[in-house]
Amino acid sequence: MTASNAFGRGMVIQQRNLVEQVADFLTQAIISQHYAPGQRLSEVQLARDLGVSRAPVREAARLLESRGLLVSQPRRGFFVRALDASELTDVFDLRLCLERHALSRLVGIYDAEMELALRRQVELMCQVALEDSDSRKIEEDLAFHRMLIALSGNRRLLKAFDDISHELRLCIALIGKTHADPDTIATSHWALLDALASGDAGRCRDAIDYHIGVARDYVVQGIGEC
Repeated sequence: MTASNAFGRGMVIQQRNLVEQVADFLTQAIISQHYAPGQRLSEVQLARDLGVSRAPVREAARLLESRGLLVSQPRRGFFVRALDASELTDVFDLRLCLERHALSRLVGIYDAEMELALRRQVELMCQVALEDSDSRKIEEDLAFHRMLIALSGNRRLLKAFDDISHELRLCIALIGKTHADPDTIATSHWALLDALASGDAGRCRDAIDYHIGVARDYVVQGIGEC
């Protein structure tokens, strides 16, 4: 490899890292609703605020469009995606299918080590519910549900969950905005652990149906009232 080729590859890596950093910044800003649903993002202003050129901002916006957080309009630029009630219902329905199947697999192999890992995650969620940022609460909530699916042992199921994870972040953020008592979001996960500990597949299905169904109803109702 020539020096010029090596330098070229380094430039690509540096540019990619910068794009990911901008994408991470925008993701957190969108989830925390610093940018409101439907709001247009100014490439010029973002580049100025972040101290970068417009190119990584544009690439980051395209990346977030592929993740379902932004939408583009010809000659108008990028806008924060505004999920309507129908889209939200679709996301929650898919999530329910994935987590139902994960629990049906997990209940047959559930052991003390798995229970301890999940219990520690719920304890962490309860802690951050009282004292941490909204974005941290969302990440820990998502981490718990991802852990459920990962422990089920189906890698394809986990990939499907990861593919909708960014849309799920928006959904979880909306739960916090519309739920009557946001602190109960963390504590409500204990019921899922109780169901798993029972070894009863039917109880696990009922628990996850209720858990996700309540969240869906809060969000969809809240969107309808806006």
